[in-house]
Amino acid sequence: MPPVRALAKSLGASQKRLKPILDLVRGRRVDDALVQLSLLPSPWAKTVAKVVASAAANAENNMLMNRDNLRIIHISADNAKSLKRFRPRARGRIGKIIKRSSHVMVVVDEDEDRS
Repeated sequence: MPPVRALAKSLGASQKRLKPILDLVRGRRVDDALVQLSLLPSPWAKTVAKVVASAAANAENNMLMNRDNLRIIHISADNAKSLKRFRPRARGRIGKIIKRSSHVMVVVDEDEDRS
């Protein structure tokens, strides 16, 4: 069966903030990843957990895969549109502020070892 994916678009966190969270769960089984994410203090871990749970639900309901055998085979944070803001500085100048956002993609597939 083909792998199943879930996507969260335009999250208000930069790739730099999401990368340590994603590295922690990459390659893990879905149930282990959800437990790991629930224990993290980061507010973005909860959002990543929602995307992982959504990918698992997509696999379970749309492709009739067994949830116990699901493994995260790919998880990434890609650039989304950035908001550009300006802050006044000394002597009439401006300072540029870029508020970055990300798209998070999670791909799950059944683990061959546990099938």
